[in-house]
Amino acid sequence: MKQSKIIGREKEMEELQRCVQSSEAELVVVYGRRRVGKTFLVREFFNNSFAFQLTGLYNQPKSVQLHNFAITLSEYSHNPIQIPSSWLEAFTMLRSYLESLSGEEKKVVFIDEMPWLDTRLSDFLSAFEWFWNGWGASRNDLMVIACGSATSWIADKILANKGGLFNRTTSRIYLRPFTLYETEQYLLSRGIHWSRYDIAECYMIMGGIPYYLRLLSPQVSYTSNIDELFFKKKGKLWDEFEHLYQTLFSNADAYIQIVEALSSKRMGLTRNEIIAATKLPNNGVLTRMLNNLADSDFIRPYNFYGRKKRDTIYQLSDYYSIFYFRFLKGMHGKDEQFWTHTLDNPQRRAWAGCTFEQVCKDHIRCIKRAIGIGGVLSEDSSWHQLQGEQRTQIDLLIDRRDRVINLCEIKYSLAPFVIDKDYDMVLRNKVETFRQATRTNKALHLTMIATYGLKENAYSSMIQSVVVLDDLFVLQ
Repeated sequence: MKQSKIIGREKEMEELQRCVQSSEAELVVVYGRRRVGKTFLVREFFNNSFAFQLTGLYNQPKSVQLHNFAITLSEYSHNPIQIPSSWLEAFTMLRSYLESLSGEEKKVVFIDEMPWLDTRLSDFLSAFEWFWNGWGASRNDLMVIACGSATSWIADKILANKGGLFNRTTSRIYLRPFTLYETEQYLLSRGIHWSRYDIAECYMIMGGIPYYLRLLSPQVSYTSNIDELFFKKKGKLWDEFEHLYQTLFSNADAYIQIVEALSSKRMGLTRNEIIAATKLPNNGVLTRMLNNLADSDFIRPYNFYGRKKRDTIYQLSDYYSIFYFRFLKGMHGKDEQFWTHTLDNPQRRAWAGCTFEQVCKDHIRCIKRAIGIGGVLSEDSSWHQLQGEQRTQIDLLIDRRDRVINLCEIKYSLAPFVIDKDYDMVLRNKVETFRQATRTNKALHLTMIATYGLKENAYSSMIQSVVVLDDLFVLQ
């Protein structure tokens, strides 16, 4: 298999290789959010050598989808194919074509954007069930890859299917965005040699989404790239938000209401707070929307330390969406060099500080490894307390099985962070407030996560461990 162009994705490729080499029929589901590189991974891994490949068409009716199927099957079979009248007939044609192929090697069928094929009243899913259960599952030389960005459809219709596809998938591959390490490797492969500080800030805008990263130019600086892609009139990503949710979720407006409400609260909202902010009904539909957003990595459900699971907090975690609501919404074309002009803007510094906390949460394995607890069972959460006008907040704490809690302070700065007399008192009060409020008898260790570390002085000794930006750029 040709894999030279693929950055990262080692585990995913190992799983694809296992399925290719297995002696049984394989029904593989590859899913993940829009633009994360699902199609690229499958096509590159198989070098575009498929027994059959079909890509669903967005927002097109059954008749057009079936016409597309006929054209595609004609190309593969080198014979003219009549347009089938139903998906049942289409899969009958596909079965006949696959049976005509010689050789004992795995015949790989790649159905991309499968959710778009399942249009209203199309009976696509029941026909696919018939194809797989009645024929495909008994073919040891067959591998069908079902792929799609609409993770809600994949989860509901395939993975959690209660009908003919119940427990039929043999492998599921959820493709996550790149880590910082993988992002750096990807940029280097494209001739982009930036400092890790700039890469981290770029990550805070685009996340590890390969499609976005592919649009970056090695000829200009990081800030100029952001201006060109987001703030210039008709920039390549200025209208990305309009397409992102519409193509993923059938009731996109309600999903946007949820993420917009979350964008206004740094710490996130509980379910009841989301209902109050959006006026959406408190029912199973809301539960499904929250689950779908979490499954797509748009929001992060997390626990508030010391509270029960029903008090789950939902936090907006999609970097592009955070950036959109903070800087892009309503700003298009007003200042085509906005990012360059706001290098030392307080609003931008506040955004960077908050979003760096998200980066740290997404790289918690790297943090644990850096402080020497990579093999210790632990649970990460957050905590805050409001007493009158005094608010005590811990954005990240690591509750370890060895009866130690790391209270993490996260600072995004251009130089080593300096603890002065006043901040020293803030830290001491924070530790004592947490100890008294939670009544914990575990050891409390202060951990400083700072881009360029901590400057040693008379007040730095109370920090038990320090994590720097470079520690986040390691293979997870």
